Amino acid sequence: SNASSDADFEPPLQSTRGLSVLSVDMRAMDNKKAHNTSRYKNTSLIVRRNKEFILIIRFDRPFNNQQDNVQIEFMIGSSPDENRGTYITVFIGKEKRDGRWNGRVIGTQGNDVTVGITPDASCIIGRFRTFVTVMTDLGKQRTARNPDTDFYVLFNPWDPADLVYVSRDTDRHEYVLNDVGIIYNGEYNNISSRSWNYGQFEEGVLDACLLVLDAGKVPLLYRGNAIELVRQGSALMNSQDDNGVLVGNWSSDYSIGTAPTAWTGSPEILLKYAKDGGLPVCFAQCWVFAGVLNTFLRCLGIPARVVTNFASAHDNTGNLKTDIILDENGGVSRSRTRDSVWNYHSWNEVYMRRPDLPEKYSGWQVVDSTPQETSDGLYRCGPTSVNAIKDGELSYPFDARFVFAELNSDVIYYQSDKYGNTKIIQVDTTYVGKLLVTKRVNSNAYDDITSTYKYPEGSDKDRQAMQMAERRGIAPRDYIPLAETGVHIELQGDIIKMGENFKLTLNIKNQTSQKCTLGATITGCVVYYTGVTSSIFKLESKAASVDPWKTTKVMIDVKASEYMPYLLEQSNLLFVVYGRIQETGMALTTMRVVALRPPELTIKVYVTGTPRVGKDFMVTVSFRNPFNFILKNVQLRLESPGLILTKLKTYDQIAPGGTLQYTDTITPQYPGKKVLMACLDCATVRQVTNQLEIFVQ
Repeated sequence: SNASSDADFEPPLQSTRGLSVLSVDMRAMDNKKAHNTSRYKNTSLIVRRNKEFILIIRFDRPFNNQQDNVQIEFMIGSSPDENRGTYITVFIGKEKRDGRWNGRVIGTQGNDVTVGITPDASCIIGRFRTFVTVMTDLGKQRTARNPDTDFYVLFNPWDPADLVYVSRDTDRHEYVLNDVGIIYNGEYNNISSRSWNYGQFEEGVLDACLLVLDAGKVPLLYRGNAIELVRQGSALMNSQDDNGVLVGNWSSDYSIGTAPTAWTGSPEILLKYAKDGGLPVCFAQCWVFAGVLNTFLRCLGIPARVVTNFASAHDNTGNLKTDIILDENGGVSRSRTRDSVWNYHSWNEVYMRRPDLPEKYSGWQVVDSTPQETSDGLYRCGPTSVNAIKDGELSYPFDARFVFAELNSDVIYYQSDKYGNTKIIQVDTTYVGKLLVTKRVNSNAYDDITSTYKYPEGSDKDRQAMQMAERRGIAPRDYIPLAETGVHIELQGDIIKMGENFKLTLNIKNQTSQKCTLGATITGCVVYYTGVTSSIFKLESKAASVDPWKTTKVMIDVKASEYMPYLLEQSNLLFVVYGRIQETGMALTTMRVVALRPPELTIKVYVTGTPRVGKDFMVTVSFRNPFNFILKNVQLRLESPGLILTKLKTYDQIAPGGTLQYTDTITPQYPGKKVLMACLDCATVRQVTNQLEIFVQ
């Protein structure tokens, strides 16, 4: 279209007659390509802020920019207000005024005018309505409300002017555009993982994310500020105090909802929340909160990833001490131990500039929506700078102290006698915050990101960070150092499948010049992934004598028949060794979690040639019950973003040795890499998952 310059010739007289708008074309297809939003399954236009988009207005006669006076109005929310950025005017034609958004006439052709609009870099995120108003001496003539001209504005990680800018394209592809991911779990000696469908582009998900903000009554004014939006989002993912998206439940009774381990992705949860009009969805544990928050963030255009911290302290007293109290037999005292070390805890990181902090604290920020502790009165956590946590610089907003404790708490073992008196028997400064991982960019492996959160254990920098944390109000390590026993004990075990007998090895290392005799009690109990203990299934005593400077191995046999009747949730066993050296009377202790591997789930695809758009193929999910008991009320989920919505099947029971096979026919609508994810779940076996990548031509 050629821009006609009206300055050179006298305008013909007929252009002074009234002007009417016939149509407004939002050019959704072209604009979405340019704005990296074409993957959203949503017919409306979706743009990113501070980047121009094009629309075409068709009038009933040629537009004359010297004489015609037209304004395009964009509104969001129920009471648009110019001062609050919820009512925006862009002028085209004879009246030129600067507004929040930039507008320009790109060209005219016949009765069509092509206009470029650029929402400002701090523009509110959400769904705007579009109106075109013709101004005449007789008044204003505004187009009628038309949902087809509504459009969404999102954050723009492609633009250096946006707080969430990310410079590397590969990072944007992973942290903004990847709609599947991997969440790591298990325990640090034996890392497992599960695929998660973030599904931020699935139909209805963008509207559901905006509904979360509406239901949480987040003021529109805040919705352009990434820091504020992230903080609100962390509160709104949990139902504590604001009817947020998910109800946390660690009780192992999920009868009135879906077990946290049974979900395979976020869309099913967000769409249910939206369909039920903002009713919290039952139930979630940490990785579900993190998975859904990740979808919410990526969907709105904020770069985000899920991080897992292995051996994560949840210290209820907030003093960098995780107190584990042993009873007189040497087992963990359930009634007296209030703190716990979670085998793993998953949270999110978002990437953003923090203009409110010194420059070096921009970059990755922790946000955690699992309801553990309140922050400013609500269950939320973050954003808090990862770099600040590493330096022990805990005075900056938000919630740095809590995150620091999750990573740096000391485990303090106490022995209590039958009268309830306790004394410290051991301090372990290295048990907590063992390893932090996240999915690697463009790969299914994990990245070890521990060094972004902490300096090497025992280094000068590590000591400096701890001193800084103490200056910033963390209670100092004030307990008296214990006399060295000179004897070191540790428990070792291999990767063990659920339902198998296994052996643990107790290594006793004598680092003294005297022979030592150790009497040890080994307690085995079933434990939740949150470190909360349940039934004790094993209590055994062993004795060994160790020569000077030597190591002795003691084998401990564990039979499936001992632990299987007591298993719960994610099949974790906790073994605590409490030992006493006969010669000196000194006590020592150690603990080890064994995460049992669940049975296998198999996914197979049957296709002639390669999978193609519009061509059916078959997928089967199969499972064999390896146990000698019936599995009851079994749920099976299968989903894949961009391929199929969540399919849910329920089975009354699977007999011992019995098999289940589910077959489905899929017709791909879109080309590219797809990930099929399946999960089988029932009360006695959790975390049975698998995934399969296919490429659709």
